[in-house]
Amino acid sequence: MAKYRNDLPLGNGDLFLLDGGLETTLVFHEGMDLPHFASFPLLEDAKGRAFLRNYYVQYLAIAWAARTGFILDSPTWRANPDWGAKLGYGTDRLIAVNKDAIAMLIALREEHETARLPIVVSGNIGPRGDGYDPAEIMTVAEARDYHAMQVRAFAEAEADMIHVLTMTNVEEATGVALAARDAAMPLALSFTVETDGRLPTGQALDEAIRAVDEATGGSPAYFMINCAHPSHFAALLDTDEAWVKRIRGLRANASRCSHAELDEATELDDGNPAELGEDYRALLRRQPQINVLGGCCGTDHRHVEAICGAIRLAA
Repeated sequence: MAKYRNDLPLGNGDLFLLDGGLETTLVFHEGMDLPHFASFPLLEDAKGRAFLRNYYVQYLAIAWAARTGFILDSPTWRANPDWGAKLGYGTDRLIAVNKDAIAMLIALREEHETARLPIVVSGNIGPRGDGYDPAEIMTVAEARDYHAMQVRAFAEAEADMIHVLTMTNVEEATGVALAARDAAMPLALSFTVETDGRLPTGQALDEAIRAVDEATGGSPAYFMINCAHPSHFAALLDTDEAWVKRIRGLRANASRCSHAELDEATELDDGNPAELGEDYRALLRRQPQINVLGGCCGTDHRHVEAICGAIRLAA
């Protein structure tokens, strides 16, 4: 039985950390070859699996030292049917690897969770296509059906919740939110934005959040922003409107570059961890309901430590 599915501890306002940019770490720091930028195949290799465990343990140590909670997000951002097929995964094998990812995280929780360190296990779902390009947009019904496989796998594997990252359009976001509702799975839904603070489709962030809530009866547990630097969206959050209060999590990029620039980059832009921490602190001064904090492209444990330090300094 899932430990926290019916009562997520992060709902009481306590600070929960997430990891940084897993794929960034694998490619740029570890020199690994990740076909199609997919990390989930590492679960099927003893060396890769050991690396993933050590990667998560490093972040758990940060959370323990800071007396925060932690959300273990599975390495399954690309583990959907389209990307899986490109990597030679059929349906049954793909379902198995999604479940195995959750099993690994549950084992880590059993080893490391204490009263001082509550650990939530989350299944990570990414977009069907490119996380930067919404060129092919599904209908809501198509997205609901498409993402149901991963949602069901996480539910059956006893994950506590689902994180949906890097959504570029409302239709897909709505579909996956409905799939999670169908499976009675708590879901956090994260949009990505361009340098102008709008979704890659050009839609305003506030419109997107309102549209998903209206279409799903407000089913997402909370919303997030990921894969954008704080300078790209900070001004949007300088308001007390109700839609902003639905945002509870941030996984920002270290780099101020646009998605197009990041897509073409051959060298890592890891920004400045201390400055990123200060950016988060400024955001939380305005929006204190935000209590789920991690990193995305270009970030690693240094950035999460800096973010946590800056937030704790302000407390």
